[in-house]
Amino acid sequence: MRHQLFINGKFVDAVSGETLATLNPHDNSEIAQVAMAGKEDIDLAVAAAEKAFPVWSRLSAMERGRILLRLADLIEANAEDLARLETMDTGHPIRDTRFLDVPRTAGTFRYFGGMADKFQGEQIPVEAGFLNYTLREPVGVVGQVVPWNFPLMFTSWKMGPALAAGNSIVLKPAEITPLTTLRIAELMSEAGMPDGVVNIVPGLGSVAGQYIAEHERIAKIAFTGSTATGRRVVQASSGNLKKVQLELGGKGANIVFSDADLDQAVHGSLQAIFHNQGQACIAGSRIVLHESIARAFLDKFLPIAQSIRMGNPIAPETEMGPLTSIQHKERVLSFVEVAKEQGGEVLLGGKAGEGELAHGCYVMPTVVKAASPSDRVAQEEVFGPFATVMTFKTDEEALAIANGTQYGLGGGLWTKDLQRAHKFAREMKSGMVWINCYKRVNPGSPFGGVGVSGYGREMGFDAMREYTQVKSVWVNVDAKVPPFYPR
Repeated sequence: MRHQLFINGKFVDAVSGETLATLNPHDNSEIAQVAMAGKEDIDLAVAAAEKAFPVWSRLSAMERGRILLRLADLIEANAEDLARLETMDTGHPIRDTRFLDVPRTAGTFRYFGGMADKFQGEQIPVEAGFLNYTLREPVGVVGQVVPWNFPLMFTSWKMGPALAAGNSIVLKPAEITPLTTLRIAELMSEAGMPDGVVNIVPGLGSVAGQYIAEHERIAKIAFTGSTATGRRVVQASSGNLKKVQLELGGKGANIVFSDADLDQAVHGSLQAIFHNQGQACIAGSRIVLHESIARAFLDKFLPIAQSIRMGNPIAPETEMGPLTSIQHKERVLSFVEVAKEQGGEVLLGGKAGEGELAHGCYVMPTVVKAASPSDRVAQEEVFGPFATVMTFKTDEEALAIANGTQYGLGGGLWTKDLQRAHKFAREMKSGMVWINCYKRVNPGSPFGGVGVSGYGREMGFDAMREYTQVKSVWVNVDAKVPPFYPR
């Protein structure tokens, strides 16, 4: 298990010697002391990335792709170790890290490994006698900041398209969950990645993250995290007007209409909010029910939510693990009192884990009925196993509730009415809409939001565009251009 910085192909201590404990959220025991990067370390990482950039960007696209494909193979070969490390560091149940997080990570690197030599420019029809074509060129050194909720998966989401496009990277994992990202660095070296192409610098967001956003020699920053921090990233990036890509918060509306397949909607809604303890920006945290089926829905939903097996995430039978930090546990529980103060009704949970779980970061599955769509628990991102329930009478009211927050990342609806489904898909102010499903992601499908949920897209061809810049080339083939100032 590595716990140093990874700069220019080597694991090194921070210049300052500073470290921070990463904890197991099951019992808050220390796993390791991890090096914390400061400004000097970021400068070293940027210098290494600058030196490696011409080597990597001039490598054939096919060879870049081969290295990413070898990395995907190595991730699969080390799947069990990666799954256990991710579970220990984040609290994700082992059944999730084994069967979702690790396969998705390998799949993303494999997708972009295959994309590397298939992303191309265009030939544009212009005036007769001229050839005009575009080149898609890498932007250079990119800074990337990965959050703590899905560190392994988001490492691949960030690195995959950037590397396939020919960029070099300085990446900061969250200071509380850096371990699997550092393991990926080891596997990259084994896959044949040239030294300096990828540099991993765990550190505090207020220090390392801020400096990456400010750095004059970083051409782009891609950040996933809270909306408040996203705003600070934009401000910090203004010095050299670097490209900015933001994937921020969400408050997803999950609408269940009266004609929905109720069992399908119940089970899809459970997964939408309680997977990964609700720590997902695309969580279906607002369950919006037609009043005619609200009681029937809750009669099915609440008993299953109550029966979710909580426990040590390394145990294969565990269905819900702890939140990732004690600080976040306290924040999530604070919203129970917020709901009560505004007239909300706690239908389930609202408590910390008990017994042997009391020493960890556990919060019981919680369901709150909001008094109004304007209540804080219906407007603010809780980011935990905390569902807010509301009801509606008409389609117009449902749409108003769905669009009634500042967020616009993901949302879903359950209905058999095809016309209604397409109408809501068009009119919901959201970067992603799921119909009769929820939280579906794929390396080929663009992922991102609108409003304060950010801008830019992860995944697919859109992600490759985010990590390239367009150059237009004009060639006079046989055009006769008269003198502009004839004499």
